[in-house]
Amino acid sequence: MKKKRYLIPGVIIVLSVVAWFVFGGNTDDQITLTTTPQQGEFVVDVTTTGELRAKKSTEIKGPQGGRDVRLFNLKIQRLIPEGTIVKKGDFVAELDRSEVTGKLQDAMLELQQAQSQVTQVSLDSTLTLSQARDNLINLEYALEERQIAVEQSKYESPAVQRQAEIDLDKARRQLKQEKKNYITKQKQAEAKMSEVEADLQEEQNEVNKIRALMREFTVRAPDTGMIIYRRNHDGTKVTVGSEISAWNPTVAELPDFSVMESVTYVNEVDVQKVTKNQKVEIGLDAIQDKSLTGTITSVANIGEQRPNSDSKVYEVIVEVAESDSVLRPAMTTSNRIIVDRIPNSLFVPLESIHVQDSASFVFKQSGLYPVMQEVDLGLMNENEVIVHRGLTLEDVIYLSVPEDTAGIDRIYLEEEITSN
Repeated sequence: MKKKRYLIPGVIIVLSVVAWFVFGGNTDDQITLTTTPQQGEFVVDVTTTGELRAKKSTEIKGPQGGRDVRLFNLKIQRLIPEGTIVKKGDFVAELDRSEVTGKLQDAMLELQQAQSQVTQVSLDSTLTLSQARDNLINLEYALEERQIAVEQSKYESPAVQRQAEIDLDKARRQLKQEKKNYITKQKQAEAKMSEVEADLQEEQNEVNKIRALMREFTVRAPDTGMIIYRRNHDGTKVTVGSEISAWNPTVAELPDFSVMESVTYVNEVDVQKVTKNQKVEIGLDAIQDKSLTGTITSVANIGEQRPNSDSKVYEVIVEVAESDSVLRPAMTTSNRIIVDRIPNSLFVPLESIHVQDSASFVFKQSGLYPVMQEVDLGLMNENEVIVHRGLTLEDVIYLSVPEDTAGIDRIYLEEEITSN
């Protein structure tokens, strides 16, 4: 009987506890979260994600004379894998030759036509000058005949003698004129030959230029290093089937690993905080325990719209201070840009700050009930804000709005507690 007497109350207690867990957990009572201000060094920072690249690198370029032969986009047919270690002169890429082959065939046809033109002009000039020389010989014979006629006319009447002299004078002047014409014809032939030979040389140069350009369609490494392929404007890398522009025929680069940079982008809200020479704490996603430092060397003046970004961002270049063999281009970095450090500051979480009527307040405990305390705020970072006046280290503040704020008292910095 004694056992039953103690057993029944025990069962009742257990059932009560179970019922509390089952039914009591569904109450609408609000869980109140509180904290206290912290004091110490306050760091104002901007956190971004970046990507490593070499500060200096040797570019591997495709054909650089494409525009001279009206080739503006060159397609890549073959590529060696990115990250391959190459030596000077090693094969890197092969470009599609189909378009340039068509250009060469057209140029060869133009060259043949120019060669035919030179031959034709040469033959014409030879024939024309030959006829002119024969004409000069005939005129010399005619002059000689007129001289004989003059000598024979001595025994003739004065009229006959005069006619013979006139014919002789005409023959002399005609021969003189034809000699001048022959010199002119020679100069004309030379000028015409110079013109067609210049056209021929121009067409020959075009053929030579295209042939030399075609040799550059096999891209080789200019030095020893690791192959890193160029990124396009949309962030994608050059691959088989990509096209390179004749204005920028860079296919890949050989980075110098001695000095690395982290290229990152800061949104338009935070870019006003970022300036050159600010210090940066750099982490590597691939190596969690690796910590690096850096300095901002460049902040873009003009924003750009990046993929997967709703707002304008500004490019920021961070030079890595350390040189490490594990650093490789395209590694993802976490960049903490240190904007300012304020020693011995009092600061609270941002979620504890509430703005009403252009004034900043916190809810803090005052006895059994909360009050609204006005605070004078300073610099803030992503999580916290400095409080210059209004709080002490002993104050307990709410991280959320208390459940019942009806009739809550407000404490202003320059006034006593007043009731709403």
